[in-house]
Amino acid sequence: MGPSFVPGSRRGRLLGIALLLAVFVLHLANRAPLSAGGGEPFDLHKDPPKVPKKSQIAEPHHEHAAQEAAVEAEPAEQILYVPPTAETVTADVDNGINGPGFEPSATAPTTTGGETVTETVITTSETPSPTQSECPKFEKLQQMRPGPLSEGRRKFPYVRPSPECRTFTLPALEDLIERMRKVIRDPDLFRLFENSYPNTLDTMVKWRGYATKKNETTGEQTLTDEELAYVITGDIDAMWLRDSASQIYSYLPLLEASTKVDSLASLWRGVINSHSRYIIISPYCHAFQPPPESGIPPTHNAAYAQNSPNPPYDPQLVFDCKWELDSLASFLQISTAYYERTGDLEFFGRYSWVDAVQAAVDASAAMRLGTYDDDGRVLPSAWTFTGWTNRGTETLTNDGLGNPVKQNGMVRSAFRPSDDACIFQLLTPSNMMFAAYLERASAIMEGLAERGLSSKAANLTTEMRKLAAGIRVGIARDAVVTHRDFGEIFAYEVDGYGSANLMDDANVPSLLAMPLWNFTSGGGGGSSKQQTAKPAKHVPRRDDDDDDNDTTTTATTATTATSSPSPDADEPEPAHDYAQIYQNTRRFILSPSNPYFAKGPVLSAVGGPHLGPGKGWPMAAAVAGLTAFSPLAGFGPATLAERDAAVGAQLFAVLNSTAGTGVVHETVHAWHEYAFTRPWFGWANGLFGELVLRIARDEEERGLLGSDKGLLGRLWQD
Repeated sequence: MGPSFVPGSRRGRLLGIALLLAVFVLHLANRAPLSAGGGEPFDLHKDPPKVPKKSQIAEPHHEHAAQEAAVEAEPAEQILYVPPTAETVTADVDNGINGPGFEPSATAPTTTGGETVTETVITTSETPSPTQSECPKFEKLQQMRPGPLSEGRRKFPYVRPSPECRTFTLPALEDLIERMRKVIRDPDLFRLFENSYPNTLDTMVKWRGYATKKNETTGEQTLTDEELAYVITGDIDAMWLRDSASQIYSYLPLLEASTKVDSLASLWRGVINSHSRYIIISPYCHAFQPPPESGIPPTHNAAYAQNSPNPPYDPQLVFDCKWELDSLASFLQISTAYYERTGDLEFFGRYSWVDAVQAAVDASAAMRLGTYDDDGRVLPSAWTFTGWTNRGTETLTNDGLGNPVKQNGMVRSAFRPSDDACIFQLLTPSNMMFAAYLERASAIMEGLAERGLSSKAANLTTEMRKLAAGIRVGIARDAVVTHRDFGEIFAYEVDGYGSANLMDDANVPSLLAMPLWNFTSGGGGGSSKQQTAKPAKHVPRRDDDDDDNDTTTTATTATTATSSPSPDADEPEPAHDYAQIYQNTRRFILSPSNPYFAKGPVLSAVGGPHLGPGKGWPMAAAVAGLTAFSPLAGFGPATLAERDAAVGAQLFAVLNSTAGTGVVHETVHAWHEYAFTRPWFGWANGLFGELVLRIARDEEERGLLGSDKGLLGRLWQD
């Protein structure tokens, strides 16, 4: 017999059952904040959008050959941040520890003596977070061309996502944009800056969370306080070491020491920790899948079935595997930047950074080996690669060994930062960048050794400096060549036998970009003194884009490599006037003598074989502008007007090459504005933002900021 309040009629019984179901649903709704809805992962975003519909399979729309048939998923859900607790959680609930009714306290978790100490108090809020509308994918937002349009002739749309749809919110960035609104006179230029500079933080921080540690006996997963971040490139749903490092590096002027979970410092630590994990997994790979803790499924890459790297890789962890030396250099770059800005030495001894540096040093040292031994026998290579492809840049010759190399101290790189195969594997700009950041990162390692924070640090400090010194000797001996028209210049690639490839590629590291990492101010074997760079009054700065006399730039006190022989050489590094050589190289690169300089009415800029001749890369125009401020470029006090003209030409070139989208693309056809690749590309957008900020800092120092005598005070409507 049923309860007395259920009437006897059939209709009454149905009504009663409906009432019972309603009560049950309300009961569950009240309990919802205590668990994750649908078992979805929880990240660190404070103002998330509504959970979108399930991911749908979309056809690829980018032109990267290695991913032409890849399946790309919709962006993952952005879910409210919940800090970790010290409780042990099983793998089944790892993706949904707490639900949207929780709020973090101001104190982040810490680690003491290797044990997690949770200082965070989690409390339930009075009401759940508000419901937001579903957030469109960025490319859909671009197609919508939301208003208001910029008031100049280009009519750029405003394509920043609404605040609740942004993947990372940084108040300092918003303040900076508002300051720049007052000093950038041209409405189209301001709109391009406003859209581009925050693009990575707005749209590409796909997940942030914490690492788990598995108990090998019980299989249980313990949530730790190790921050992780998954930053995608834009329309390719994977995390490149180089791209993600460069993307967050654009925000270096805004980086400040902080333990807060919503700070840029937290994001930066998350990227470093993710890089460390990836490098330990496979130091020869360059693009990786989302962390398992995120709950985001791996992205399918059809190139996996076509490529045969050795050693092989796990496609559940690695998205694509090409040995690119610049990937390791980029990891060291963001590591040193974080240390030099925050002084947070303890962070580097807390998790797996030291082990990652060891893996990077071991992997790169193994790739210094030449093709033959002294008796002429072919030596085995630590890494080889072959690919089934119709593009020569997607595989290596000689059954994956590449063209023969003679050992000279430099590190072989099978692929360039463009993901194209090297012709000669001693890739000069990647070796320059790697040597410079080995030396700067050795200061971190030295500090860890002095503080007793790592038993490996003392030996690693020596190994890092020795490796950098050998690279410097090899570059000085083999990478400086004489061009018939430009005199001594840097070769893009060499083989140690005397062969050289005279060109430059748009992707950084490039020869054009050399001043951005102060290669010429370093030296093998000394200590670096950390100094935190201070921003200018109104405009933040980038640490490594200024002259060697700038007191806020990291000072290197070192015995130069010319005073001590390389471990791989019988004589010291040859002496060169690197400033003059760079100026000669720069003139060569920015001229039709560079076989990959694309010249046309739409965009004249360096390109590369990745997308082919005749297509310039806007990022190369931004780099040309940025590096013009370095004394290495040869512009002195007497030639400031000439420098302004050179920088203004690059600024104007990027401004006119967006096809009306109001964001920066990967490549643009030199003669056809609407023939571009990648509508959503974080790296290039960040570099353009850096250029605008660099101009602003220069004009502030010269008293021109906001004046029509400065580049930012002009109208660019002609």
